[in-house]
Amino acid sequence: MKLVNIHETAKDSASRLSQLNPAEREASSPKHLSCVVKIDPNRTYQTVEGFGGALTEASAYVLSALPEEKREEVIASFFDPVAGHGWTLARTHINSCDFSLENWACVEQTDETLESFSMEKVEQRQLPLIKRAIAHAGGSLKLMLTPWSPPAWMKDNNDMNHGGALLKKYYPLWAAYIVRFIDELKARNVPVWCMSVQNEPEATQTWDSCRWTGTEEAEFAVNNLGPALEKAGYQDLPILVWDHNRDRLFDRMKETMSVPGADEYIGGAAFHWYSGDQYDTVRKTSLTWPGKKLLFTEGCVEGGARPGAWFPGERYAHNIINDLNSGCTGWIDWNIALDMEGGPNHVGNFCDAPVLVDTENKTVLYQSSWYYLGHFSRFIKPGAVRIDCAMDSWMTPATVDGRMGNTMESCAFRNPDGTIALVLCNRTEADMIYTLECPQLSEDKAFRCPPRGIQTLLIG
Repeated sequence: MKLVNIHETAKDSASRLSQLNPAEREASSPKHLSCVVKIDPNRTYQTVEGFGGALTEASAYVLSALPEEKREEVIASFFDPVAGHGWTLARTHINSCDFSLENWACVEQTDETLESFSMEKVEQRQLPLIKRAIAHAGGSLKLMLTPWSPPAWMKDNNDMNHGGALLKKYYPLWAAYIVRFIDELKARNVPVWCMSVQNEPEATQTWDSCRWTGTEEAEFAVNNLGPALEKAGYQDLPILVWDHNRDRLFDRMKETMSVPGADEYIGGAAFHWYSGDQYDTVRKTSLTWPGKKLLFTEGCVEGGARPGAWFPGERYAHNIINDLNSGCTGWIDWNIALDMEGGPNHVGNFCDAPVLVDTENKTVLYQSSWYYLGHFSRFIKPGAVRIDCAMDSWMTPATVDGRMGNTMESCAFRNPDGTIALVLCNRTEADMIYTLECPQLSEDKAFRCPPRGIQTLLIG
């Protein structure tokens, strides 16, 4: 095998997912060698499902402001397997979420028969975006469903916002409601791949939210949702729990899996990044329940849009590399596109997104996060197996650019076709000089990753 090419994005350069000949990045001298990247394809770990993003009502709304050709270009940039990032996963919401234009439910008023169930709101914005994503993905997309809140009348606070809890008497009805939603999508040629019980079940938010304990999630899955899915013919649809921050991932999974019957009905856990870098909990969860899905399902830079900022891309790379190295089996971003404020969001909880849309001028800004995401999903294919990747350095992190916190991180995967994809992220302000050690590689050369840059190396 040999190093075929290098794809690169770097802050102070014109490189944006640019394909380079390896000779263009050979170091003139190994004098300032920073580290040795050691790859061992014989030591394998988890298989990856793929990468994706959230198809929210907000994303659909801002994209609808664009001319059709420009709108299709943006959707294709994420989901097209040739011209785009090749995303194969997506997540969307049952009822409204904070990135909706308002609170809404498919059954607004008390109706225990569900006869008034309506997909009107879904068909207005979400569904057209989902269908276009499926089309650009080649006709197949693994879609995950997540509720932010049941209808207000099913909850103890009679409010879709501000937490509250699902009334226990409505557990069977809520399960039937979810199955009905899945049925309605299926009737519209949109199959569902998996779902989570609740988004962020330990948070009382000013937006759509609902609290569940780990035991309650398990009991609902075992006694209500799982059997309801089976009866409807969806017995192969995995139910995920938690869908909240890394810090409590292992503890919640342990609580949930201790409920009798949980192993049969719970297909895994989902997690977010907002609590920080607790990758040890991801690793511990993956090792304790190796047969379960372990999906990252939401992350964004909070506080509004950051047009032109470089750090969001680096934050994405840092999180993706460490999640994957800890056993994560799939990585799903938050909103694929938002407006220049970071919305719309019906309670002002604005965030950044990989694509920002100027709805007045009908223009699009591809953010650093869009490019960084592509360095993973374009080259690490569904079904790829993580292989051992270690970085040896005799330098302290501060030796490279004088800043102790800066470093270079990496992960490596063997694709189904046998090629190896190695992703390297340099968050320092200096060139990182590195060599590769791989039993299958005949080359022994030093290479350079530019400051504030990311590279994907393809070996085949």
